[in-house]
Amino acid sequence: MRPCNPVPLFYRVYSPPLPRSLFTKTFFISSLPLFHFISTCSVLISISLSLFHYPMSNPTINGDLTSPLLSSDVILTISDQATNGDSTTTTSPPPNPFDFLGAPPLEIPPPCPIDPFRNHTPGFRGLYEWLKVLIILPVVALRLVLFGLCIAVGYVATWVALQGWKDLSLPLTLWRRRLMWITRICARCILFSFGYHWIKRKGKPAPRELAPIVVSNHVSYIDPIYYFYELCPTIVASESHDSMPFVGTIIRAMQVIYVDRFSPASRKFAVNEIKRKASSNSFPRVMLFPEGTTSNGRFMLSFQHGAFVPGFPVQPVVVRYPYVHFDQSWGNISLPMLMFRMFTQFHNFMEVEYLPVVHPLESKHDSAAHFAERTSNAMSSALNVLQTSYAYGDVMIVSRAAEVTKQAACSNYMVEMAWAKNMFDVNTSEALELLDQFLSMNPDSNGRVGLHEFTTAFGLGFCPLSEKIFQYFDVEHKGSISFRQYLVGSAHIRMQEMFLGSCATAFEKCKNTSFQISFNELGDALQSTIPCTNHNVAQLFSIFDIDKDKLISRDDFMTCLSKYPFLIALFTHCVKDPCLIEIV
Repeated sequence: MRPCNPVPLFYRVYSPPLPRSLFTKTFFISSLPLFHFISTCSVLISISLSLFHYPMSNPTINGDLTSPLLSSDVILTISDQATNGDSTTTTSPPPNPFDFLGAPPLEIPPPCPIDPFRNHTPGFRGLYEWLKVLIILPVVALRLVLFGLCIAVGYVATWVALQGWKDLSLPLTLWRRRLMWITRICARCILFSFGYHWIKRKGKPAPRELAPIVVSNHVSYIDPIYYFYELCPTIVASESHDSMPFVGTIIRAMQVIYVDRFSPASRKFAVNEIKRKASSNSFPRVMLFPEGTTSNGRFMLSFQHGAFVPGFPVQPVVVRYPYVHFDQSWGNISLPMLMFRMFTQFHNFMEVEYLPVVHPLESKHDSAAHFAERTSNAMSSALNVLQTSYAYGDVMIVSRAAEVTKQAACSNYMVEMAWAKNMFDVNTSEALELLDQFLSMNPDSNGRVGLHEFTTAFGLGFCPLSEKIFQYFDVEHKGSISFRQYLVGSAHIRMQEMFLGSCATAFEKCKNTSFQISFNELGDALQSTIPCTNHNVAQLFSIFDIDKDKLISRDDFMTCLSKYPFLIALFTHCVKDPCLIEIV
C-alpha cells in the first residue's frame, strides 16, 4: 500500500473554493503561494505569542489528559539485540560465591529512569529571562519591602498570641486564635509579594468533623504558607524547624507536632499526637505532607504512613504550579535562588484542588499501607502523574553523595528507598552507612566503581574469589557496579537465613583459646582464599577490629560482617559444611 502524503499545514488552515471564471481562476491560482505564506506566518506568530505570554503549564504538572504520556524526564532504553534463527547464544551465570548461604544469584530490576527532584529551570536561560529581570527590578524592591513588613507584623502578632501560653499540649484559646488571623493575612500578603497575586482553587475543604486530617503533595516552600493562610492547621514537622528565626515562633503557634524521622520513639510519639489532636474538635485539623520532602510535582513520591495509622478519614489536596519559563519546585536548586526567581517573575501561577474525602475501610485487611496507597492513587490520578518508589531517603543519599564527591548531579546514586525498604528491609540510616562504604571506593563521575577500586578498598587483592564477589554485584556485566547494586547485593546477602549462623561458625573456627582472633590468626584463616600479603591482612584486620584494641572479638567479628556482609565469602572453607553452622 502506498503511504499517504501528509497535507501541509497551510492547506489545512484554510481551503477556499475556487472561482468559476477563467480569469479569476487563473489569478486565484497564481496568488495561492502568497496566500499560503501569509496564512502560515499568521499561524506561527499566534503560536509563538501564546507560548510567550499565555501561562501554559507543563502537561505533566497540571494533569492535562491530552498531554504526552512520557515527559522529558523519562528515558527509554531500548535493547537492540540481534537474534539469529540458526544459532542461539547463551551466557552461563558467573559462579556464585554465596551459594553456601543458600543465596540465589542476584537479580535487580533496572532503575527507574526519572529524577523526581530535578528542577527544570535552575538558572536563567534566554534573552527574555534576563530582560525580564532588568525590567522588574524596581518591582522586586517593593516586593521585598512588603515581604519584610509582613514577616515583622506576623511575628509580632504571633508573639503576642503566645504570651502566657504555658501548657503547649492544650489548644489555643479563642482570643489567641483570633489574633492569629493577623498572621494569616500576613501570610497571604507574603504570597502576593512572591508573585502569587491570585490562586486558583477547585473544591473546598471538608468540615473538620468529617475529615480531621488533611494530606497534600509537597512541591515548594509555598505550600505550607498557603495552607497556613487557608486552614491554619496543626502540622507535623522536623524538630529543626523550631530553631528557625521568625518561622519557629509561627510554627509553635500552629501547635506543631515535632518528629525525628530517624527515631522510632519519636515517630511513635508523633503518631499518638496525631491521633490525640485529630480526635478532638478543640484542635485545628492536622496537616501532613506524606511524601516527606518536596518533589518537582511531575511524579508522586512514596507515602509515609503516619497520617494513616490513626485510622481517621483523610481529605487529600493537590497543588500544581503551572509555568512557562520558571519551574517553582524546590528541587536541586538553592533556596535563595528559588526565592530570587520568584521575586523576578511578573506572576507565578498556583492551583489548589481539594479532593473527596478518603475513608478507612472497615475491613481488617485495610492496613495503614493500603489506606496510604488508596490516597496516593487518588492524588496521582488527579495530578495525572506517575507514582514512584522514591522517598526522602533518596534525597539524603543524593545530598551526602554531592557533599563527598563535590559533584552537582548525583541522581545516579538514588536507589528508590521505598522499594529497597519493602524488599530488603533497609532503612535510611543503613543506606547512608552503605553509601559511605561505597564512596570510600572512589567512584567515577558516573557513580560507578570498578574491580580494582573494589578490591583495593577492602584489601581483597586480585584473585578468583574477589573477582567472583565483584561479579555477584555486577548484574549488568559492565565491569563496574553502581551504589544501587552494592546496596541491594549487601542487603540480599545479609537477609539470608543462614547468614548469622555462618558468621558465628566462621568465628568459632578462627578464634583462639582466648575467644579472640589475632593478626596472625586472621592471616592463617584467609591463606586459602585471598593473597595474604601484609598489606591485605592489615587492611582486613583494621576493618574487623571495630573497637581498635588490636584483637578481634566475637562482637567485632559479627558487627563487621553485618556491615560488610559480602566478606563472609572469605570464610567459605570454614562453613562449607551446613552441619557445622551454629544456629543463632
